[in-house]
Parts: sequence; C-alpha cells; structure tokens
Amino acid sequence: MNSTFHPNFDVMDELSQQKVPFFFMIDFLMENVEIFTENEIKKIGLNIDFQNFKTEFKEQALPSEIIFETFPPSENSYKNGFDIVQNHLKKGNSYLVNYTCKTEITTNLTLENFYQISQAKYKVLYPGNWMFFSPETFIEIVDNEVFTHPMKGTIDADVENAAEVLRNNVKEKAEHYTVVDLLRNDLSMIADEVKLKEFQRIDFLKTKQKNLLAMSSEISGKLKPEFHGKIGSIMKTVLPAGSVLGAPKPKTLEIILEAESYSRGYYTGVCGWFDGKNLDSCVIIRFIEKENDKLYFKSGGGITHLSNFADEYQEMKNKIYVPIY
Repeated sequence: MNSTFHPNFDVMDELSQQKVPFFFMIDFLMENVEIFTENEIKKIGLNIDFQNFKTEFKEQALPSEIIFETFPPSENSYKNGFDIVQNHLKKGNSYLVNYTCKTEITTNLTLENFYQISQAKYKVLYPGNWMFFSPETFIEIVDNEVFTHPMKGTIDADVENAAEVLRNNVKEKAEHYTVVDLLRNDLSMIADEVKLKEFQRIDFLKTKQKNLLAMSSEISGKLKPEFHGKIGSIMKTVLPAGSVLGAPKPKTLEIILEAESYSRGYYTGVCGWFDGKNLDSCVIIRFIEKENDKLYFKSGGGITHLSNFADEYQEMKNKIYVPIY
C-alpha cells in the first residue's frame, strides 16, 4: 500500500509502550496521522464521544425548526464513476469496491449542532473542519484480545420483513461475506486464533429521514506478542479499513482513486482512543465536512458485479441522514 509510513505511527508505538493515553486520527490514504494526549485534546477543543471516553461539550441553542436539504451528485455524474468500477469488476481486477461521493447539504445547523443532536456509538467534532457519527467499530483491544466488527449491507427498515430481506439479499450477502473474509485475513496479520464470533447481526439505526437496518459481524483473536503495546504498528498493518475500501486492497485502492472525483480526506479513515491499556477505534463514516463555508456529506456503498446502478445510487442517498429522533 504505502512503502513509507507517516512518522506518527512510530510515535503511537512509543506512547502505547509507555502506557500513555492518547487519541488518534488517520485519514483514508494514511497521509495524515494526528495524535492528541489528553491535554492536547482540551487545547484544540476536540470533542469526542466514545463508549469509554467522552469530552465535555457545551450545549448550544438549536433552531426551532431544522432545515436539512441535500443536493446529491446527478445520476450521470454518479454513473461515470460507477461505470469505471463495474468495468474493473468485470475484468476481475477487484471483487468489491467501496465507491463514495460527496453531497452538498444546506442546513441551519452548525457542525456543533450536528454533534449535539446526533446519536451514535462514536462521535467526533473537529471544530471548524468536520464531524462524524459512526456506528462502526474498527479494532477493539481488551486485555490483548482483538475484536473487529465489519458492517456491510443496509436496508430501509420500513421494507416488509426487512431483516430477513437484508440477510437473504444475494448482493448484500456476497458483499458481507467478502468483507468478513477480508477482515478475518487482516486480523490474522496481528492476531492468532482468529475466529468469527457473530455473523450477520442486524442493528437498527434511527434517523430523522428514515430508519435503516445495518448488518454486521464480529471477528476476534488474540493479539500476537510482537504487537503488544504497539498501536501504531497494529494500525499500519491493518489499514486502510477493508469495509470502506474493498478487496483485494492494493488494486481496489487504485480503482477508487480513478473512479472517485473528489478527495475523501479523513472520511473512511479511522480514529481511536487508547486509554493506556485498551483500545477502542472506529471507521470514520457518516461524515460532514466544512469546505469554504459550505457543508458536504460524504457517503457511498460497496459495489460488486451484482450491483444494480439505481439501487446503489439510492443507497448512497439513503446514507445522507441526521441520526436524530
């Protein structure tokens, strides 16, 4: 993937070996790696809301009525990249490509407001830049046991028998199997005794626009001794995250860079909190970014040779939502 790694991966190793707690953010292409100790988090005003770590956030007044309009790429513009992806899939260059794009949104909410009202397992607000509300765990380490939770496959929860339809949809199932296989393989590089603990679990995601069901699985293993206390080495071995890239990784990355007409930046990267002993990290999805005073929502989905253009275009639009009740 990347022959020369960012020097901050080594800094992450040093800090984790010294059992110093820190928060890190790594962008999709692993070109930017930022590390913050607890003092630095406060200093730059980073807001974090994870399972086991939360910064103080000063709530703000919200508009009485929320405006949230989206202007997704046109079908034609989406199709340009979609066709490039399909062409590579037909040639056998990849068997799963996570194809994404960015959508302009107009709203009377600020990034701070989005952070305040959204409900998700992982939330981060990088003031003035971006925020995200992600349901997807990347790598979790508890007492040197490693867990990953690939999430692939979504459906509108209002569809009749939605959970069964999702579990049995040939395309969604193939995509889920591929990602589970890829992540089991990735985990085997840093862990022994890798096994699939939970397969095709269905999670409910409640949003303002529509409710979604998402399918995820859990894979676990025992961290190899040479990776104990080496968070940086672990990350550079398993990144980019398979669920937001595809398989095989190196070639699929080339396809994404050819098909996508924008830069992902931190979107589909990862961030995590190391508490001095254990690690909790997530994939940066459900992402809103500020660019020249405009807000953009980045979203996408996995494309396989079974993908239907209209369905994928709809899935990309379905994922543009604010997770509020």
